[in-house]
Amino acid sequence: MEKKIRPNKRKRIPRAKGTWESESWRLGHFVCGVDEVGRGCLAGPVVTSAVILHPQETFALLKDSKILTKDERIRAARWIRQHSWYAFGVVSHQEIDRFNIYQATKRAMKRALMHVIEQAGHVPERIIIDAMNLSFGAHSLSQAELICVPRAEQASISVAAASILAKVKRDELMNTLGRIFPGYSLGRHKGYATLIHCKAVECQGRSIIHRVTFLKKLEWRKQEVYEQQIKLFG
Repeated sequence: MEKKIRPNKRKRIPRAKGTWESESWRLGHFVCGVDEVGRGCLAGPVVTSAVILHPQETFALLKDSKILTKDERIRAARWIRQHSWYAFGVVSHQEIDRFNIYQATKRAMKRALMHVIEQAGHVPERIIIDAMNLSFGAHSLSQAELICVPRAEQASISVAAASILAKVKRDELMNTLGRIFPGYSLGRHKGYATLIHCKAVECQGRSIIHRVTFLKKLEWRKQEVYEQQIKLFG
């Protein structure tokens, strides 16, 4: 008797946790999730998003944007826009070169937070940020409980929502930049250091949207590999 071959089913991806949100919503408090996309790219901006979900609102696709398909991210982004207050913060390649990637990303996150508070009309009682530790000085945001944890997009549905909006937004920007600066396949790899991207930079040189400091680091790594090979093989 022939065995029936079952089609491969996509492994179920667990949704982000909502414990922090549930705790806050029970008290009538608001939660803001903040995340970024594009820190490791050779070209283009870093895009951050801040999302305050409407209390008690949740959705099956509130997951880490990196493990969703493109269609799932678009569906999720549509739902998030309808069930939250949200805003973006963007830092250009010039700001990244000027302030370094860490400080530039913090600037983008603060911009997103300020914009979302303006949209919502109130300061959230709890702010959850993926890996970055922000300080707000005397601003009213300093009164909020700040939670900064690695992989927060898996631990908080608010951060998962922010990661989805930031990813969709940056992909749209990179698709546009790919049409403006043809020859680098920016719409394909979104500015990350893929082999195709690195080869294009070697052949054509950098464009005006490439991060000079990142390209220098790339050259240093190549030089290190070359020197190691010289030591090994003479």
